[in-house]
Amino acid sequence: MTAELRVGIVGLGWMGQVHARALSRLTQHYTDSPLRPRLVAVADPADDDRTERAAQAFGFEHQLTDWRELVARDDIDLVCVTGPNFIHRDVAVAAARAGKHVWVEKPAGRNAEETAEIVAAVEAAGVQSAAGFNYRNPPAVELARELVASGRLGIVEHTSVRFVSDYAAHPDGALSWRFQNEFAGSGVLGDLVSHAADLVRYVVADIDELIADRATFIPERPEARPGAMHYERGAGAMGTVENEDYVSALLRIAGGSRGILEASRSAVGEQNTYGIEVHGTTGALKWDFRRMNELQVCLDQDYQDAFYATHYATPGDGELGAFQPGANNPMGFDDLKVIEARRLVQSIADGKPHGATIHDALIAARTVDAMIVSADERKWVSL
Repeated sequence: MTAELRVGIVGLGWMGQVHARALSRLTQHYTDSPLRPRLVAVADPADDDRTERAAQAFGFEHQLTDWRELVARDDIDLVCVTGPNFIHRDVAVAAARAGKHVWVEKPAGRNAEETAEIVAAVEAAGVQSAAGFNYRNPPAVELARELVASGRLGIVEHTSVRFVSDYAAHPDGALSWRFQNEFAGSGVLGDLVSHAADLVRYVVADIDELIADRATFIPERPEARPGAMHYERGAGAMGTVENEDYVSALLRIAGGSRGILEASRSAVGEQNTYGIEVHGTTGALKWDFRRMNELQVCLDQDYQDAFYATHYATPGDGELGAFQPGANNPMGFDDLKVIEARRLVQSIADGKPHGATIHDALIAARTVDAMIVSADERKWVSL
């Protein structure tokens, strides 16, 4: 019988529930999973009907309000850190020191210093880790990475990556913790740019150097009710937004290619407009999260007048075969987290990393910190 992996989740908002679903579904999609997750406990300070209903729906055996009590339990092997940014470092470090494996959402820390503390705790304890870079996991992205690595595009010349959304576009959006540096660390940098920077690294290569600009377009927002999320409307006095709505950057990428990165949380008309384009000397590709299961490819043609064709992900691409039996059968966001869970469980079973880890989160955090320095000092910054 497959051994159990006893799980505790800290934070049962949307992302905590995504983790719970992913772990619950793991063995349904991967019948060969070396470990079978069991949802032992959840900790969330919102001791209300919503949290209680969610905890019951997922079958958690214990519902707690203090994450410290969860981390101290001896019947938990893995801690998922899915609460607000300002608790990530404390929970993850405590969990690792207690000998628990950790699955941390990005940004893992409010800055690179906090993220490095998590890395140090994970390494000292010898536990496994996962970081929430789910945009690596679509089968079309896995194919894109293979095409670049195999040289099908020739030598990469330039890359464009955009993570643009409207979740903070409404000027009456509540002044939640996301807009305050004490709690968030940064704005769209930590929230979306960390994903975009990781996607460039995963598909193309490391970012060597950058110059960035950032802007806050909505400088004040109405105060939020306690516990309000960023997509709710505020109703209190106006307060100051402390971090950026928008970021753009020029990138110098390992191997000599160039790149452009753009991210916004306040772009009217855009919802989850996340994607990457890669141009090489003999080909190109494009991927758009809104059409997650498709990859636009321009391959094996002349240098001029070449055109794109649509490749629909097939069961031979990435992990599609674990979810769908044929090409162009769509996957969704939650499926990407099942893949993330699979790779973490394999890491725990093997004792070696599979998928994105806390070390990848540290590289993303250093990239974010470099963009802050660059924007503030108006200069190129080396990574």
